Amino acid sequence: FSFQDNGWGVLLAQKLVRKCDVLNRGLSGYNTRWANIILPRLISKSSDAENTIAVTIFFGANDSALKDVNPNQHIPLKEYADNLKSMVRYLKSLGITEDKIILITPPPVYEPAWEKECIAKGDKLNRFNSATGEYAKTCVQAARDCGTEVLDLWTLMQKNNQDFSSYLSDGLHLSVVGNNFLAAQLWPLLEKKISALPILLPYWRDVDPLNPEKLSILEHAKH
Repeated sequence: FSFQDNGWGVLLAQKLVRKCDVLNRGLSGYNTRWANIILPRLISKSSDAENTIAVTIFFGANDSALKDVNPNQHIPLKEYADNLKSMVRYLKSLGITEDKIILITPPPVYEPAWEKECIAKGDKLNRFNSATGEYAKTCVQAARDCGTEVLDLWTLMQKNNQDFSSYLSDGLHLSVVGNNFLAAQLWPLLEKKISALPILLPYWRDVDPLNPEKLSILEHAKH
């Protein structure tokens, strides 16, 4: 949902106008096992990889579903770690180095709200915040093992035992507040990667109105 109204992908795209495109490849309900399989379809050895400034890998909310209640999405903790590392290895094989990769842990689960959602669908509560926390820790360790950066969203949203329920729209998915929080926390990691990027094409006031043909898609100018 990162490209819905006020989604974190949209917020980042607004900041990166005229510098680079933000591509959303999020897939609702997917876990790392499925993502690992389809990753080569999403990013290939074409110019996609050559022109990549940064890649975020944001999984765990579905992997951490309880096995006995939601076996279709659940992924064992060790496999979750292995899948994350496999995705990083694949990206590196394309020439996307580890300094361009950012892992993001799942956010916390606000169980009272999510339980209502589950019951409304005829199900039991299928995620525990404590279990998701174990996946978050594993994500952090996987990032360390791979030498990538990591944004520990699960910990940051609960810092100083704060009430994190406002970050979530239904106890699981990010609310507008949560999307803003994620974008704000992620931006410093991205900003240093894109700080040297020029603005694409001259600012309109810098265009010679008598000789606009001088414009070229290869020209760059800063304003």
